[in-house]
Amino acid sequence: MTVPDRLPESDQRPARAPRSTETVYARLKQQILDNRYPPGAQILESEVATELNASRTPVREAFVRLQQDGLLEIVPRHGVRISALSPDDMREIYEVLMSLEPTAVELLAARRPDRTELASLIEACDAMEAALQGEPDLHAWAAADESFHLNLARLCGNKRLAAMIMQVWDQAHRARMFTLSLRPLPIKSTAEHRAVVEAILAGNCERARDLYFIHRKRGGHELTAIIERHGIQRL
Repeated sequence: MTVPDRLPESDQRPARAPRSTETVYARLKQQILDNRYPPGAQILESEVATELNASRTPVREAFVRLQQDGLLEIVPRHGVRISALSPDDMREIYEVLMSLEPTAVELLAARRPDRTELASLIEACDAMEAALQGEPDLHAWAAADESFHLNLARLCGNKRLAAMIMQVWDQAHRARMFTLSLRPLPIKSTAEHRAVVEAILAGNCERARDLYFIHRKRGGHELTAIIERHGIQRL
């Protein structure tokens, strides 16, 4: 994006700092994940451009990328609509994660990484355990949980596999946060994360993969049961 020439001193309008498509994409994506734009909301290109102090071209390009991510739908002449997830969508997402993530774990374990290489996973486990001490801090736990899963994908050594996992993980983010307070205290989940790390450190590929598959399957069943029990139709 070309930086505009300096405005004459007589022009009192504030200069607009150029924003790249990558910056707009990252900001808008985070706002969607944080429910700043809730599911089903319609937003206009011009509104986003004004809010992010950007020109419309990077906003338009960011919309295309976010549609590819499954986070919104472009509606011709009406801006975009933030994608909503149904209970069936969540089942599909967890089925995909159950297929992809255990493979990432197996690839990582096969490399026999040491504790230094797995520092981000160990720190995430420590943070999850700390968040459950005393008065539980579920948001701190969720942040550590997300860090664990995304770092695990990053460390697997297969960039395409990691990208697919991260894309699907992002689609499920709002549902996880929406149901966070409805779920049982995640003591079992925290222990499962630690067991996966120990299996990876031992280089036991099969055990690491199986533990992770069981963890993901149990988590998916727990989430879909909550959605059904509370009659939630859209996330």
